[in-house]
Amino acid sequence: MLDLVLGWLSGLPKEYIVMIVSALPISELRGSIPLGLSLGMSLSKAFWFSVLGNSIIVAPALFLFKPVSDFLRRFKIWSRFFDWIFERTKKKSDSIQKYEALGLLIFVAIPLPMTGAWSGIIAASLFKIRFRYAFTAIIAGIFCAGLIVLSLCALGILSWKAVLG
Repeated sequence: MLDLVLGWLSGLPKEYIVMIVSALPISELRGSIPLGLSLGMSLSKAFWFSVLGNSIIVAPALFLFKPVSDFLRRFKIWSRFFDWIFERTKKKSDSIQKYEALGLLIFVAIPLPMTGAWSGIIAASLFKIRFRYAFTAIIAGIFCAGLIVLSLCALGILSWKAVLG
């Protein structure tokens, strides 16, 4: 799937590619930092463009997720999709329910599948965490996740090939 997206983006500057890949719910920072490094970016450049790309979606998504999902849930296919995604998020978000914004920060900071900014946005909506707390926690979580992924890449533990499987 990411190979297909990268094919579409192939004519763009590498900084834009990294930012777009980092904004996607599929890859986020787990994919964009190793991608940036594989495109020849420095560690710091790959980190900052990935964090920026992943952060850009947070405020609009926090504002728009609930009204858009409420509207789309009126249609059967979207209702099933949102039920599925809400259930998956609830299963992984016990800490968010218990600790609210701090739990949300930790949830977003763990760079594993089904965690990250997009799942954090869904969880903030589900658990009705106020915008200012959710926004701050998600941005801090993105920064922490970026540092973890960057460290794994610098140590040679994580690479673009490992992300693609």
